[in-house]
Amino acid sequence: MALSFAVVASSSSIMCKATNANNHSHLQDLSYIKRAALISDKSAGFTSPHPNFGCVIVTPLAEVVGEAYLYAQGTKPAEVLAVEAAGERCRGATAYVNMEPGDCHGDHTAVSALVQAGITRAVIGMRHPLQHLRGNAIRAFRSQGLQVDVLGEDMQSKLVEEARKACLLVNLPFVYRAASRVPFSVLKYAMTLDGKIAASSGHAAWISSKLSRNRVFELRGRSDAIIVGGNTVRRDNPRLTARHGGGHMPIRIVLSQSLDLPEEANLWDLSDVSTVVVTQRGARRSFQRYLASKGVEVVELDILNPRDVMEYFHDRGYLSILWECGGTLAASAISSGVIHKVFAFVAPKIIGGKNAPSPVGELGMVEMSQALDLIDVCFEQIGPDMLISGFLQPIPDLTPTIPSEDETFAIDPTVAPFETSIIFFYKTWDLYGAFSNFSPHPIQMPDEDGNYVTWFSVEHYYQANKFIGVSNPLAQDCIDKIKSAKSPEEAARMGRLTQRRHPHLVRSDWESVKIDVMYRALKCKFSIYPHLNSMLLSTAGSVLVEASPHDLFWGGGRDGEGLNYLGRLLMKLRSEFLGESSAASENTCIAL
Repeated sequence: MALSFAVVASSSSIMCKATNANNHSHLQDLSYIKRAALISDKSAGFTSPHPNFGCVIVTPLAEVVGEAYLYAQGTKPAEVLAVEAAGERCRGATAYVNMEPGDCHGDHTAVSALVQAGITRAVIGMRHPLQHLRGNAIRAFRSQGLQVDVLGEDMQSKLVEEARKACLLVNLPFVYRAASRVPFSVLKYAMTLDGKIAASSGHAAWISSKLSRNRVFELRGRSDAIIVGGNTVRRDNPRLTARHGGGHMPIRIVLSQSLDLPEEANLWDLSDVSTVVVTQRGARRSFQRYLASKGVEVVELDILNPRDVMEYFHDRGYLSILWECGGTLAASAISSGVIHKVFAFVAPKIIGGKNAPSPVGELGMVEMSQALDLIDVCFEQIGPDMLISGFLQPIPDLTPTIPSEDETFAIDPTVAPFETSIIFFYKTWDLYGAFSNFSPHPIQMPDEDGNYVTWFSVEHYYQANKFIGVSNPLAQDCIDKIKSAKSPEEAARMGRLTQRRHPHLVRSDWESVKIDVMYRALKCKFSIYPHLNSMLLSTAGSVLVEASPHDLFWGGGRDGEGLNYLGRLLMKLRSEFLGESSAASENTCIAL
């Protein structure tokens, strides 16, 4: 039944044109949307860099018959899992999703699952933040005859705004990243009651309680990366691990302009997770080579400042970053406008010391009227400590529609439209994201005995092939774990970690065969999925570039210095498919 509401401008109360039953139905809608947002958060940290999706299916009798969330990128959509759980009870039911489904793979899986299951109504918490996906699923639902209600558009009231905010909060990193073009950044610090993060001597272990430190581990587990400065490495020698027992471990990032870093540091131990050191171009070349010899990735930027660093990691696809740095770097990051939220753990301790460091260094402010106010402040007691959190920047308003490139060119002819002869792809959320080897398209490939085996994605198959044929039980164990990995991202983590920890398990001819392994997997993928084949053929005449800024073998690199082998293989396949199509057409003409 359609909902009809009118909102009085001077009041936030709901004015219903229908009966109290309608109002009750409205409250149920909001309850189920909040439930979808709540269950979507179960994937936080694992689904990155994609949003957290949750779906709840409810019958007309208000019975929840199916609910699910997206576990990670490359796994089954939440909508598909919820439909599978509900079965035939989907017919005539309502689907509640915290965010509009995003068709990242060209197959409309999420929308099709709900439509084909017989869902008659969809309630959506918010539109998709990415412009090329925003509104697509909503239009598709309506074109199939479904009633669609979008919070804040078709449903408005103070209670609706609260439910919509719940949907925003569960995907804040994705929303901020889409709006600001930098990863969502959280500044975390622990300080004493008198505002010190260490004693005058520099000693800082431990300011906060064990309970607070466990909360920090949870924050790390929800982040793509943790950032510290050189001072923190020299003074504290941190490990920066999540220590939560889960599968997700955030990357460690060190910012150091001069590379005045110790040769021995816990962060150079890559047995559990990798480390990236970002420095200014030309700094200590000999030390850069030393770090590279230990497997640490070194990235040089022309000027080392937080804004450029965040733009770089945005291009790498990072979604959420936790800053655990000292006061000087924290002040620089705040001044650069890249910090979105603050988590301050305040311990009931006083240590004093006029030279003891504080959590934020000089910001150039001379009057209290210049102080930065936190927005939407929350207070939570954790053991003996108080956690104060709030936003430095308001939640972006996603309502305005960003003009398309064609519209921008029409408004201002001096703005040249995007160069259509080059098609970039990288993450599976991109317009051509289905070209990624991380897209969730299972393939069937022959094993060593000629028997066909199903792999969840090209990436699963590629990573496992690093260890195929090695006569070591550990190699076979690794293959089995990669094969059963829940997502392409997890398969990649397993393969890379094993390769780094146990190089003797990698097949001796890997470097010479890896291109052929990828080619065979890609050929299978684009042969068995007609919509992917059509998408590839539609790019005829365009150069395909895998736009990873850090993968200089499969990707194009940051400045085009990469070898772009993934793009090359896709163009090779495109030529082969086009050749086959032309040959088939010629044979048809001859037959006629």
